[in-house]
Amino acid sequence: MGARRPRGGRLVRALRPVEWRPVALPLSPLIPLLGVHASVAGVMANAYRRGAELECGAIQIFVKNANQWRGKELVEEEVAAFHAAHEESGIGPLLAHASYLINLAATDPGILDRSREALADELTRCARLGVHGLVLHPGAHLGTGEEAGIERVAESLDRVLAGLPGLPGTGITTRVLLENTAGQGSCLGHRLEHLADLRARLQEPERVGVCIDTCHAFAAGYAIHEAAGYEDFIAELAERIGLEQVGGFHVNDSVRPFASRRDRHAHIGEGQIGLACFERLLNDPRLRQIPMIVETDPEEEMAGHRRDLAVLRGLLPGGRKKGRGRKKR
Repeated sequence: MGARRPRGGRLVRALRPVEWRPVALPLSPLIPLLGVHASVAGVMANAYRRGAELECGAIQIFVKNANQWRGKELVEEEVAAFHAAHEESGIGPLLAHASYLINLAATDPGILDRSREALADELTRCARLGVHGLVLHPGAHLGTGEEAGIERVAESLDRVLAGLPGLPGTGITTRVLLENTAGQGSCLGHRLEHLADLRARLQEPERVGVCIDTCHAFAAGYAIHEAAGYEDFIAELAERIGLEQVGGFHVNDSVRPFASRRDRHAHIGEGQIGLACFERLLNDPRLRQIPMIVETDPEEEMAGHRRDLAVLRGLLPGGRKKGRGRKKR
């Protein structure tokens, strides 16, 4: 990719400082921080109640409607109730997923401005709620090419982060976690080098990490379903980006076959990846302290999440080696 160019364009509006409330991470050398994307239906605090019911070690939420530009005001009473529910639940790290409308590589100036403002709003909400990482799709270049698209994303991130208050003494608020993608259309991020190059262009790269989705990696052509392919992927991730920059894993099986460049999640063991990959992932000591979030269909009464968590826990030492689908690869 090319060298950095001077930044230009419209600045996002300045934001008022918000109170940062750090949450201690319960890191264990033996048990992965396994959880689900939990619904905030009803009131936001319900996400922790649902996560506790599933015995999650971490959860992911939406901090606003993911399919709308604007969200309802986040009032202090709701924030206080959310923090109280977190403490009561015993759940550790909290991730959030950004709106699907955001495209920091958009070519339309209006969409680009709205995307930047929406990201700034979500990060402000995350800071109030104590979110550790906001998972974000890098964006789609829409035919302008990967180089131009990556440059627009980097410029957008620089502008948004420059306008946000930081944690005193570090300059860091909730980290943005750029998610790898399956490679549909002109979406950026289906190669690890995209994410590495993007971070290398940032003025404050320490405020931006990555989130790795197993379905997306498999669909993009990384052979994580094979033992050697899994090791190659983790080695490349460590070399290009650094495992310390991985703020989360999305643990999803894939409906579509290997290298399809199509993103469609399947329940664990019911897709094309195979259980052996998930067993390697959950038992990899290099990744043990990273939140691992299931994003499959929760189904009625969270039945889908219950089954997926049961299958994954069965892959841990001492776990019940029962589960669905193929295991050996």
